[in-house]
Amino acid sequence: MIIKEVETYNFMGEIMNKYKVCVYAISKNEEKFVKRWVESMKEADDIYVLDTGSTDNTVKLLEELGVHVTVEAIDPWRFDVARNKSLDLVPLDTDICVCTDLDEVLESGWRQRLENVWNEKVDRVRYTYNWSFDEYGKPATTFMQNKIHRRKGYTWYHPVHEILKTKPNEVEVDCADMVLNHYPDSTKSRGSYLPLLEMSVKEDPEDDRNMHYLGREYMYHQRWNEAIDTLIRHLNLPSAKWDAERCASMRFIARSYMGLNRPKEAEMWYKEAIKEASYLRESYVELAQIYLDQKRYEEAYEELEYAFLIKDKAPIYINEAFAWNEYIYELMGLVCYNLKLYPKSLYYMQKALNLAPTNERIKNNCEIISKMIN
Repeated sequence: MIIKEVETYNFMGEIMNKYKVCVYAISKNEEKFVKRWVESMKEADDIYVLDTGSTDNTVKLLEELGVHVTVEAIDPWRFDVARNKSLDLVPLDTDICVCTDLDEVLESGWRQRLENVWNEKVDRVRYTYNWSFDEYGKPATTFMQNKIHRRKGYTWYHPVHEILKTKPNEVEVDCADMVLNHYPDSTKSRGSYLPLLEMSVKEDPEDDRNMHYLGREYMYHQRWNEAIDTLIRHLNLPSAKWDAERCASMRFIARSYMGLNRPKEAEMWYKEAIKEASYLRESYVELAQIYLDQKRYEEAYEELEYAFLIKDKAPIYINEAFAWNEYIYELMGLVCYNLKLYPKSLYYMQKALNLAPTNERIKNNCEIISKMIN
């Protein structure tokens, strides 16, 4: 690739840098997000959207803001087909493609940060993705995402939880100071995910990632036995080698056994999860909750002690907020209270309150523990 030395202009008419950068996305009934999304994407040279059948003002608003919009219904619906058609809209002379959704926001200055790490040898870029936020606006689940890529040689694959496939030996670089925030529409149904995941696993039964997602989806739908069977299938796949995802499957098996009111099996699987990835907090915390419920306070205390020894939160999607927010501190406060370790109980409960200052339950617990001490 020949690096461009001439000045280029983005779709807002502003002078940009030496690479041509385009954002592309799919949309359907996203009118409440359009203005915010375009504002955060405007550092790009151009923005392309495939609208798959909006019945609100999404298309009109996008076009008014200078976005290139193509309307096409995808029937039967598949995310990979829609993504590929939206990528097809991007000109072939584009250097860098940035795939986002309309419920996401790029933090200002992203273009320069991206160009700082890009060169003619780079194929893909990983950036910081805040997938969820707590009620106080602090990131709850954060990991590195990689939906930024060169224009040619990439294809979206899988009906849902779609991924980019490309040539072997791609060169991927990190741009951790480029941040994309996700603010999902809680009113939108995700009901199509389960049948699409079933389709995906049927199409590619050896794909460990979507087998894991399907098992997790069964768990979300409280289809406990199907969740257990599917997650065990995930663990048995030769390609299922990532210890963090294997650990998550084991935790979800444990949760499913709890759903079936079989706590002994759940305890066994949480212990297996800890063995699989002892550097992750989540398994310790969930096992401690079971022990607290069973009044096995010393064992609960021990598991939480192990959890607190883990100081760094790995930047992976497996992380769950409860292992890092007020929940873990409140849990330890309750455990210490039942062990009659009142000063220590107050210490942890106050740490929980510092993270969740409007939580009335935690406030009341702090008052109760303070009275016990005094």
